[in-house]
Amino acid sequence: MLRVADLHAFYGKSHVLHGVHFDVGAGEIVALLGRNGSGRSTTVKAVMGLVSCTGTVRFKEQEIVGHHAFDIAHRGIGYVPENRDIFPTLTVHQNLMLGEKSGQKQPRWSFEDMYRLFPRLKERQHTEAGVLSGGEQQMLTLCRTLMGDPQLIMIDEPTEGLAPMIVELVAEYLRELKRRGMAVLLVEQKLTIALEVADRCLVMGHGQIVFEGTPAQLRADAAVRKEWLEV
Repeated sequence: MLRVADLHAFYGKSHVLHGVHFDVGAGEIVALLGRNGSGRSTTVKAVMGLVSCTGTVRFKEQEIVGHHAFDIAHRGIGYVPENRDIFPTLTVHQNLMLGEKSGQKQPRWSFEDMYRLFPRLKERQHTEAGVLSGGEQQMLTLCRTLMGDPQLIMIDEPTEGLAPMIVELVAEYLRELKRRGMAVLLVEQKLTIALEVADRCLVMGHGQIVFEGTPAQLRADAAVRKEWLEV
């Protein structure tokens, strides 16, 4: 579904990604792991058209490098940014409404699905999003992206800074995506969650992919974990 080849990305004169290669198949969850500064967030931003890049990014066999982010989203890629980007003066329900893709006759995800996944959002559906806790805002961002009915969803650090109880809710959300056969590119630092839900793991270091394999292979490779993941 998504194929990335020889991807280079830049912030001004700073060369951040150095020939990144990977793919995500339909119905597959791929975890993109690595320390802060390794290039994980830049990778998903490059796929989404949010940073300057060169190389090949093909989604459903169509090249998307050089396209605007709104066009990439319209083609079926959802993106959950690390900074959440909710609309603070709109209610929870209004934020979810903004995520809906117009003209969609039978979307796979409904308001009822969102409120079932995160009952706290149902309780707060008429509350302005700006007064939600950080965990509630993260729930809202995850759900708003799904309301656009993407075929592939890229999620950047969904559990960063969240309380353990909220982390478990996010983990259940990821399990639901897996049950429904969603294609997911997950940027995550918590190995326990990534290894539980992912079909494959990619490890980044210095702007390149330094490991690719199954969760079992990563668990068994202490050298890779020590060199590229452990603090």
